[in-house]
Amino acid sequence: MDADVELATLSSAQCVRLMAGSTVGRLGLIVDGYPLIVPVNFALDRDVVCVRTHSGSLVARADHANVSFEIDELHPADRTGWSVLVRGLAELVTPAHDADLADRTRSSGASPWAPGEKNSWLRIIPHGISGRRIQHDEGSGWRLGTAAYM
Repeated sequence: MDADVELATLSSAQCVRLMAGSTVGRLGLIVDGYPLIVPVNFALDRDVVCVRTHSGSLVARADHANVSFEIDELHPADRTGWSVLVRGLAELVTPAHDADLADRTRSSGASPWAPGEKNSWLRIIPHGISGRRIQHDEGSGWRLGTAAYM
């Protein structure tokens, strides 16, 4: 590992801000006894992840299951980036839900890239949000001062 690289822990608020700037993440769930990672389009309702899907999908099978949701941004050229992990409960939005909650979910802006009718909504209610950033330590390394230019 490079001496001028540091690993920083992100606050929950920082994680939510990073998530708000993204539209694609990965949903981790157990299907038939195996962990699966599924790419999904998402949007946020406050700190709740909203995913639009179709009723027969793997995503819809996550209803009332503990799941993980992850997004990241990587920069291989300088070996930096960040990652956010949400652990929570997945819940399909049904007519039994509060109308305000259903409206907020539908107006979250989640827009699927995959074709087909997507009339089901899944919410991931966070139990925990954590994240890390790997970056260059600005305080280390050799830096040219103004004297170098005189």
